[in-house]
Amino acid sequence: QVQLVESGGGLVQAGGSLRLSCAASGSIFSINTMGWYRQAPGYQRELVATATSDGSTNYADSVKGRFTISRDNAKNTVYLQMNSLKPEDTAVYYCNANIRRYYSRPLIEYWGQGTQVSVSS
Repeated sequence: QVQLVESGGGLVQAGGSLRLSCAASGSIFSINTMGWYRQAPGYQRELVATATSDGSTNYADSVKGRFTISRDNAKNTVYLQMNSLKPEDTAVYYCNANIRRYYSRPLIEYWGQGTQVSVSS
């Protein structure tokens, strides 16, 4: 009974900014890795950025220096600040989280429903 809900997508012009949010809710004991993936029409889903529970972050080369991932563990929420957006950033962005629902239970991977980001030139 875990849900990941994304918000913050929209339509912006090239060079603009958006901030995506993803809140996890339900029966949650702890969250390990949280991250963002994206999928454009005709392409495979690809990793954008991840953040581990110890604060380590990882970014795709295509977004380094432009996107910033952050977490608010008290709110079970992950954010993606996207600056200097390019038309090639256009995609559906999906939230991903590895969650332990109960003590001594294994981690389970969850996905959000996706939020559309469109960047016009």
